[in-house]
Amino acid sequence: MRYLHTMVRVTDIDASLRFYCEALGLEVIRKRDVPAGRFTLVFLAPPGQPDAQVELTHNWDPEAYTGGRNFGHLAYEVDDIYAACRRLQEHGVTINRPPRDGRMAFVRSPDNISIELLQSGNALAPAEPWASMPNVGQW
Repeated sequence: MRYLHTMVRVTDIDASLRFYCEALGLEVIRKRDVPAGRFTLVFLAPPGQPDAQVELTHNWDPEAYTGGRNFGHLAYEVDDIYAACRRLQEHGVTINRPPRDGRMAFVRSPDNISIELLQSGNALAPAEPWASMPNVGQW
C-alpha cells in the first residue's frame, strides 16, 4: 500500500491556489479540467516532495460545504515556523493558533480546512510577537 493524496473540496479555486501555493508554499503538480463532470482537479505538493500530494477538487456548480472541521487537518513540517507564519500573515492569513512554543501553529484555508505547521527538529526558542499572541477562532 502507498499513500497517494488527500482530497479537499474548494469553493473558489483561485483563492485556494493563492492560499496553498503563494501563502503556504505548495507547488502545482498537475491540473485537470473535466468538462463532462463539471469539475477541476489540482494536485499540489511541497517543493521536492511530489509524493505528499493534496488534491483540490473544485466543482463548477456552486455548492455549500459544511463541517470542514470534521475533516481534521493537513500537517506540514517547516524549516522555520516563525518565517512560515510571517509569510502566511503577509498573505492575509490569520494565525489561529500561533507558534507560542516555537513548535506548532494552525491556520485555515479559504474553505476552512485546518492546516497544522510543525517545526522541523527541535522547537525554536519562544519569540515575539508569537509568544504573546492569543488563539483566534477554532483550529
